[in-house]
Amino acid sequence: MTIIITNNGKEPKKIEESKFDDEDKLQQYIYDAPESIPLYEIDEDIRLLILAREFGTSSGPIDAIGLDQDGEIYVIETKLYKNPDKRLVLAQVLDYGAAIAKDYRDFGNFIIELEKRIGSDLDTIKNRIRSFFGLTENESTVLLENLKNNIFSGNFRFVVLMDKLYDQLKNLILFINQNSQFSIYAVELKYYKYENLELTIPKLFGTEIKKSTIQSTGTRKKWNENMFFEYADSSLRKDQLDSIRKLYDFSKEYAKISWGSGAITGSFNTIFENISPRSLYSAYSDGRVSLNFHWLHDDSQMEQYRDEFKNKMNAIAGLEIPSDYRDRFVYLDINDWYDKVDKIIDGIKSLIK
Repeated sequence: MTIIITNNGKEPKKIEESKFDDEDKLQQYIYDAPESIPLYEIDEDIRLLILAREFGTSSGPIDAIGLDQDGEIYVIETKLYKNPDKRLVLAQVLDYGAAIAKDYRDFGNFIIELEKRIGSDLDTIKNRIRSFFGLTENESTVLLENLKNNIFSGNFRFVVLMDKLYDQLKNLILFINQNSQFSIYAVELKYYKYENLELTIPKLFGTEIKKSTIQSTGTRKKWNENMFFEYADSSLRKDQLDSIRKLYDFSKEYAKISWGSGAITGSFNTIFENISPRSLYSAYSDGRVSLNFHWLHDDSQMEQYRDEFKNKMNAIAGLEIPSDYRDRFVYLDINDWYDKVDKIIDGIKSLIK
């Protein structure tokens, strides 16, 4: 596929698809940019943290091992189309799953291997997980327990990521997903370079079969308005509850609302379609709010909205936004924002007008 870029409709440039030089570069790319695996197409609540590359097992090193906020484990294998053993990729990734289940039934050994691969101790790993997902202490404890249970029960999600998928692989994934308890996804990652810029276009396969892929551990549930505010009412003061209700009522009027599937806390996600197909911000039933700057990077116009969003949250709402906001989901505790809700709404209104 060829891409044409212009400068305000002028000076068109044709960009041809580039290639990853080797699989190591592809592995590093997904480690640095895990959203290149578009699991948000399955459920926008899913956020993927790549824990480590070259994670050791008795069947060899796994290219990357990932984790979502509910403790679901993602076994990721990268292959370039030019690789002659690409037709063995499904057998390889399933073999890794079997090896994890055998090698790490003792969860302590899993942590030891993880510490070795990333050069950090357990407390550092826990802090990284809490920071990435914006979890409370209780939620992070539940996540690690789910992770342990998933390893013990051999419950994994498999992802094959390639620069080009071939039809036989797509058909085989469809067949396995129709006739097994496995969840296997494939990502075709198109890659383009222009001067100092890189552009990737991911396409996800394997979602055609709607089985219980997001409830495999029995920990997740689909929230709705009644469940959300029942939880909020039990955990927040009245003035805090009033603020989150005001934010919700505004969001329902101006945005498309989607409900999350968190194991402990519920969430609603707000999609302003003129800005992004993904949520601008999310609110949780324990009162936290996530400003989803990291979603806003698909093109230059979306990046402009991202920076304006930051400026308005800072200047109008008086929120403290970190300097590295472009690469983050910025989480706000209820006490950081509830008394600023009117100004937050004013800032969002000025952004979407």
